[in-house]
Amino acid sequence: MSPNRLYAEAKDEMNSSQWDKAIPLLEKLEARAAGTPLAQQAQVDKAYAYYKSAEPAQALATLDRFIKLNPASPALDYAIYLKGIINFNDDLGVLSSITRQDLAERDQKAAKESYEAFKELVTRFPDSKYTPDARQRMNYIVGSLAQYEVYVARYYYKRGAYLAAINRAQIAVTDYRDVPAVEEALFILYKSYDALGMEQLRDDTKRVMEKTFPQSDYLLKGGKPNTDPWWKIW
Repeated sequence: MSPNRLYAEAKDEMNSSQWDKAIPLLEKLEARAAGTPLAQQAQVDKAYAYYKSAEPAQALATLDRFIKLNPASPALDYAIYLKGIINFNDDLGVLSSITRQDLAERDQKAAKESYEAFKELVTRFPDSKYTPDARQRMNYIVGSLAQYEVYVARYYYKRGAYLAAINRAQIAVTDYRDVPAVEEALFILYKSYDALGMEQLRDDTKRVMEKTFPQSDYLLKGGKPNTDPWWKIW
């Protein structure tokens, strides 16, 4: 088949969600049309097909190769955006799935890599049609990462590991500002310092909290960190 015919066949399979049939056709097209815009399109489509067939590692490897080899491609913004999307949907940690796995055992690698991809897109291609969505997803990821640190801090606080709780709550406060999770992070700091008898730090944290969140229910009602399993919040 000619390259154009191969691509038409591959697109038909993709339109029918026959990803396992589309991938080998795209691989043939990539080899047969090497060095042409059609080969570049085949690479990007192959990455998407891998993603839709639940093979994110293959999809990301394909995109990394495409981005490295085609720095001037008109599809570069889409490739970077797709890289962010794949990681975004792969594992956002606290929001990825409803399981009974302890939050402290999870990690946010995929969410952070997703954020970096979207950040690259926004920086390099501010006028791309994919940039507005990327910005929204970046905001969501920041909130998710901050909330993750709070859940881990809460996990440690419940178990009396106050130093560990302090360390994780401080990450939320210092690395992720202007997100709702900071309120509880400060309260966990306050309670953990109190539990350790660190009065000066406790009082300093309380003053910061009173200034930043004057109507906080944690202070007004004498609340305590939510120690329910994280999956119960939904």
